[in-house]
Amino acid sequence: MFKNKVLLITGGTGSFGNTVLKGFINSDFKEIRIFSRDEKKQDDMRRIYQNPKLKFYIGDVRDFDSVNNAMYGVDYVFHAAALKQVPSCEFFPLEAAKTNVFGTANVIKAAKQNKVKNLVCLSTDKAAYPINAMGMSKALMERTAIAESRNIGEDGPTICVTRYGNVMASRGSVIPLFIEQIKNGQAITVTDPNMTRFMMSLDEAVDLVLYAFQHGRQGDLFVQKSPASTVDDVAKAMKSIFNAENEIKVIGTRHGEKLYETLLTKEEFGKAEELENYYRVPADNRDLNYGKYFEKGDQKLSDSGEYHSHNTRRLSLEQTIDKIMSLDYVPELNQLKNEEA
Repeated sequence: MFKNKVLLITGGTGSFGNTVLKGFINSDFKEIRIFSRDEKKQDDMRRIYQNPKLKFYIGDVRDFDSVNNAMYGVDYVFHAAALKQVPSCEFFPLEAAKTNVFGTANVIKAAKQNKVKNLVCLSTDKAAYPINAMGMSKALMERTAIAESRNIGEDGPTICVTRYGNVMASRGSVIPLFIEQIKNGQAITVTDPNMTRFMMSLDEAVDLVLYAFQHGRQGDLFVQKSPASTVDDVAKAMKSIFNAENEIKVIGTRHGEKLYETLLTKEEFGKAEELENYYRVPADNRDLNYGKYFEKGDQKLSDSGEYHSHNTRRLSLEQTIDKIMSLDYVPELNQLKNEEA
């Protein structure tokens, strides 16, 4: 379905945009456009990839004209541009809203005007039961995408949302931090040993985007079924992998940090369709007859549980080690594999 097609990745120079690009660079796409406001990162990417398939567009999702210019002739859009640093959004919540909510609205408007086929918007576990400005803005981003999907005709783009926890070894996650601490002989810092996180790889993240492009219906929300580990087990796994003697030091939870990652609220989980590797949450596509919302309820409230990293399949320490060692995009792990071979 991607042969001779054009893909646009907004926020393509960011950590997740980069992650998805690595999965798509060798695909059948004729052209991949990287849209961001960071010319330095674009130039770095240009030098690293040296791939004629890549085209770079300077712009900001807050500026509709720049988005619209990059969208001309595009078939598929993966929308990853966002403000996602929790402290930054907490101190500047209006800036988070401008990028995450109104920027998304601009991307959707441009996709509609340019007859894009599919638009997948990236969201986060922090949008489920949000407790900080970043999560609240991403929750509103999801609602914006789903609301727009209700009003699109047959010739408009299919709009879906994919919701992720942390991707293993992505920038800002604990695995690169632990590797750096081990290399420098420092204590491995753990905020709460009982904290759990989904163990999702780069390849699995790309697969979820692909699945949403190929199978998404208007307003769908997709999450992947993933196992989880405690942060303590991840730290112990890293010590075992590198045969390290570093101590593990508990430093306490940080502001805005959750004990576990929630990918589906109980309300969403109650209506989710279970697929082989994913959950699909269909959009509520009732029309604007307010009576259907306020006077004629059509379903009972769900008493099902949530889907989060505390109640998903828990990996043992040995399984956590195997999962980490399966990563093929972490230089330090690849060096270990080569030495063992």
